[in-house]
Amino acid sequence: MGKLVADDGRTHIVSPLMQESLVNRSVIASTDSEREFEIMPTVTLVGLGGQSIFDRGREALLPLADEIASLRGQHRMVIGVGGGTRVRHTMSIALDLGLPTGGVAQLVGAMEEANAVLLNALLAKHGSITMQREHFWDLPLYLDNNMIPIAISTPPYHFWEPPPEHGPLPAHGSDFGLFMLAEVLGMQRIIFVKDEDGLYTKDPKQHDDATPIPKTTLAALLADMPEELILDRQLFTAWDRGRHVREVQIINGLKRGALARALAGQDEGTIITKEST
Repeated sequence: MGKLVADDGRTHIVSPLMQESLVNRSVIASTDSEREFEIMPTVTLVGLGGQSIFDRGREALLPLADEIASLRGQHRMVIGVGGGTRVRHTMSIALDLGLPTGGVAQLVGAMEEANAVLLNALLAKHGSITMQREHFWDLPLYLDNNMIPIAISTPPYHFWEPPPEHGPLPAHGSDFGLFMLAEVLGMQRIIFVKDEDGLYTKDPKQHDDATPIPKTTLAALLADMPEELILDRQLFTAWDRGRHVREVQIINGLKRGALARALAGQDEGTIITKEST
């Protein structure tokens, strides 16, 4: 049992953090450790794009749902969904009404919940279940019962969304939200399912001379970041300080079998790795 002190009329357990400010840089640095417990290191987070997959309707979503169902039991995975164009519409109305950033962020999550329910309806007969926002503690139960958990992508800030540097729009998007989910749960791998064959030097929809980037490292990407990215820029800057996620893969969900190949560890799309420090 730890040593107890009661010199100020209260009883305290002596610890290195006792009576310290938890935002003090030296205190934060003293807690750094190479050994950190990973909660779900064997689980892969699979993020389905809102605009790139859901907004395309049945031609994109039904084959992908069938593929996810066929992979049940072969891989431990959590599915994350984006909200798509409806998020943009909702933001436009919210800003027109004068809602603050936190209010806008709260509404975005509601749009993604609709897509989570939609995907769950397609996968229900295969054992899927929607996860209620931050009910992360339910995930082990779902996975141990061979279910397919479906989570929304919006970061769980809601009304506490940090003020953005420019304008009223929430700075943290769906891709960043999925990264946060994976990082805090100790997942080592994220697969983003989009409508392009991975990361390019430019947006291939706008530039014919865009060059694909099949493999790269986080350090190389941060040193020479493309102006146009298929993922949220905040994801990469936060990943630089992350402790658990080791690999991010971007694949084309419009290609049959791409998700199965990616989950099997094959070189599909773009693979970005974070080298050990």
